Amino acid sequence: MKTALLILIPALVAPLAGHAEEPFLPHGMERAEVLDGWQTPSGARIAALRIALDKGWKTYWRSPGDAGIPPQFNFAESENVAGIEVRWPRPVVFDQNGMRSVGYADEVILPIEITPQDPTQPVSLSAEMEFGICHDVCVPVSVEVSADLEGPGAPDPVISAALTDQPRPVALEARCDVEKIADGVRVTASIEMPEVAAEPVTLFELRSTPMWVSESVTRLEGATMVSMAEFVPDNAQPFDLDAGDLRITVLSGADAVEINGCVE
Repeated sequence: MKTALLILIPALVAPLAGHAEEPFLPHGMERAEVLDGWQTPSGARIAALRIALDKGWKTYWRSPGDAGIPPQFNFAESENVAGIEVRWPRPVVFDQNGMRSVGYADEVILPIEITPQDPTQPVSLSAEMEFGICHDVCVPVSVEVSADLEGPGAPDPVISAALTDQPRPVALEARCDVEKIADGVRVTASIEMPEVAAEPVTLFELRSTPMWVSESVTRLEGATMVSMAEFVPDNAQPFDLDAGDLRITVLSGADAVEINGCVE
């Protein structure tokens, strides 16, 4: 499997209650906490995870690129929770020792939509988070945060801004050529995007099967954007890729759009 060379320094952060005194945090981290948020008319709860870093440090998007560390979340210890969806604001692209990574500088607010088992009762949220933070070196960090969420709450402009900053779903058709290679699959997507910036960045993912994806190579042919990336599973073998499971995020200047599915 293709991997990036990173200097990893293990770090463990002790559990942090949503409103408790902060424990020791590793160098590079300023704070990790739950933002309470509010209850929607449907009974869902909108809250957020806040990761604040020291100036000049960064952390990673859900698909972090060649030089990144994929974030992972475990909500299994939560109570009165039927489902949780993490929402990802528009990331930025970093150049790290000649390799591209995708993430957030200084701070990230990750909105979460919680579906309670019983909307009339409080939600006890417990989140185990494993992610990377980087400056000159990359440090894998393990953090536990928790909070009891009850009552109607109130709209939080910080959470609302992060929700607004998500890549916009667009009804653009992506046509894909899928080719098996020695250690996985190569996907070349052609998308009609007349308003794309001069140097767009295309990010490929499989929704149901997270795996290593190469840095994409993109060119513009008039109003058509052509992007190619390689998908390599853990066993480094060719596989049958479901083009309908593809998610393509295009970062174009200050804008970001999301295209779901691809037509072969």
